[in-house]
Amino acid sequence: MQKITSNLWFDTQGEEAANYYVSIFKNAKIGKISRYGKEGYEIHRMPAGSVMTIEFILEGQTFLALNGGPIFKFNEAISFIVNCETQEEIDYYWNKLSQDGDKNAQQCGWLKDKYGLSWQIVPTILDDMMMDQNSKKSQVVMRVMLQMKKLDIAQLEEAYNQETVLS
Repeated sequence: MQKITSNLWFDTQGEEAANYYVSIFKNAKIGKISRYGKEGYEIHRMPAGSVMTIEFILEGQTFLALNGGPIFKFNEAISFIVNCETQEEIDYYWNKLSQDGDKNAQQCGWLKDKYGLSWQIVPTILDDMMMDQNSKKSQVVMRVMLQMKKLDIAQLEEAYNQETVLS
């Protein structure tokens, strides 16, 4: 069992969201499901038999979706990063997760999905570029990245390599 599990609070769409995320990630599955009973109805106001929590696993990471009512909403303070090896992988996750999401929340590889959850879809090479000892190289990459919505590996590499000429 994983020591820390991310708990995602939904109004009533937890099961729908879990199935959505499981359909996107290739190494994914639904886990345990708990349901509301009659006990506590005066507090939780959820119909008996409806999903209370649903566990889902994405790429080995366990999440728990809680149907807790409309009290809390997602914001950018909590987000998930998807590390991608290729542009094809970036395109795939970007297109799937941004479908029906907030189109105004997209910059520097960030997006909001249709449930309001924030994701950043990034190439794995970005860390090396941003942490390069030559700060001029990392700054050029930053400047180019700030102009992007979905990250483009070729453009980032071009900016990174261009700075080699400028050094």
